[in-house]
Amino acid sequence: MRATVVVPVLKSRSRGGQSESASTRTPESRLEEATGLAQAIDLDVVNGQIVPVNDPRPATLLGTGKIEEIKALLDERDSGLVIVDHPLTPVQQRNLEKEWNAKVIDRTGLILEIFGRRASTKEGTLQVDLAHLNYQKGRLVRSWTHLERQRGGGGFMGGPGETQIEADRRMLQDRIIKLERELEQVVRTRQLHRAKRRKVPHPIVALVGYTNAGKSTLFNRITGAGVLAEDILFATLDPTLRRMKLPHGRTVILSDTVGFISDLPTHLVAAFRATLEEVLEADLILHVRDMSDADNQAQSSDVMRILNDLGIDEAEAEKRLIEVWNKIDRLEPEVHDAMVQKSAGASNVVAVSAVSGEGVDMLMEEISRRLSGVMTVATIRLPVDKLALLPWLYDHAIVDGREDNEDGTITLDLRLSETEATELERRIGNGPKSSKEDWER
Repeated sequence: MRATVVVPVLKSRSRGGQSESASTRTPESRLEEATGLAQAIDLDVVNGQIVPVNDPRPATLLGTGKIEEIKALLDERDSGLVIVDHPLTPVQQRNLEKEWNAKVIDRTGLILEIFGRRASTKEGTLQVDLAHLNYQKGRLVRSWTHLERQRGGGGFMGGPGETQIEADRRMLQDRIIKLERELEQVVRTRQLHRAKRRKVPHPIVALVGYTNAGKSTLFNRITGAGVLAEDILFATLDPTLRRMKLPHGRTVILSDTVGFISDLPTHLVAAFRATLEEVLEADLILHVRDMSDADNQAQSSDVMRILNDLGIDEAEAEKRLIEVWNKIDRLEPEVHDAMVQKSAGASNVVAVSAVSGEGVDMLMEEISRRLSGVMTVATIRLPVDKLALLPWLYDHAIVDGREDNEDGTITLDLRLSETEATELERRIGNGPKSSKEDWER
C-alpha cells in the first residue's frame, strides 16, 4: 500500500511567551523513525511531511489549509493511507479520514500493527491482541459510522446505530476479559519457570535498548543463537533466553527483550508487563545504544524512563546497569577513537560493534567482573559421594586447579561469589561424610 507519513510538530508556550517545541527530538529524526516504522510492515512510503502545529484543533488536530494541502498530495501520489506520527482521538481520526478520503492511523495504531505482524509465540499474540482490543474499544464509533444516519430525530437520543455500538463494545469487553485470563495463565507459567531457574541460580543478564539499537545482533554474537536480526524497527518481539559461558567458565542466562520506543503506547506497556518483568528479575542489565544515531541521547532517555516506570530507579540502575555503546563500526575514525577512549574511562560503559566483534571480549569480561561481586577463594575436597556436585561447581565457580586423589576424592581450587560459597557449604554440609576438612578457605 502507498502511504504518506505526516509528523505534526506541536508548539508549547514557555513562560516568557516564546514558542518552543513540545518534543525533545528533532522533527527530522521523528520523520525518519516514523518512515522506518511504516517500512517495517512493508508499506511503500511515497511522501513524508513535517507539519508545524501552533494551534491544535480538537476536531482535526491540523489546520484547514494544511489538511487541503495534504489532500492534494494524496490525490497526486495516489496514496490511500496516512500515518500521523502523533496520538489521535477517535473524532480526529474519523474527521481526517473524511477530509482525505483515505485510511488514517496514528502512531499507536502503527506500532500495534507492527507488533501484530511480529508476534510469533502464543504469549506474544495474546499480548498484542489484548493491547489492540483495549485501543480499539474507545474507537468503536469509527466502525459504525454507516449507521449514524439511522439514528432517530425529534428528541430521540439514540437509535439502532448506538445500539449496535453498545453490543459491539460488550463483545469486545468479553473478549478482553477472556484474553486477560489467558494471559494470567501465561504469567503463572513464566513465574514457575523463574522459580525453577532460581533453584539452579544462574545469573540473568537482560538486554534492553531502543528498537534497532542492535540488541539481537549482539545477542547472536555472544551466544551463537540464530535470533532474527535485521536493520528494521522491531525485527524481534518475543523474548529469547539462552545460556552462555563467560570467559572464566561461569554460566549465565542472557535474555533478549522487545525494543523500546518513544511514546510507547500505554496499552502495550500494560500488555507486555509480563514480558518486561524479565528485566526486573535480571541480575545485570545491558543497555544497548546505537551510537551512530544522532538521536541516541534522546533514545537513551526514553529507555531509562521506561525502566523507571517498571520500578528500576537511578540508584538501582547504577548498580545493575552497563551501557553498551554499539555500532561504533559505523563511526568516522576520529569519532570512533574518541568514543572508545571515553568509554574506557567510564566505570559502567563498554564500546562495541556487534557486527565486527570489536569490544565484545571486553564486554564479556565486564559482565564477569560485575557478576562476581566479592570473590571468595576456596579449596575444597569433594568426597566420593559428593562428586555429583562437579557440574554445579563448573557452572557456578571459577576452577583454578584440580587434583584427582588416589582415594577417589577430588581437590579443587575455586573462586566464587559469597552467595555461591554459602550455597556450596550448604550442599556439602548435607552429606553424611562431610566435615570441616572438606571445606577450607
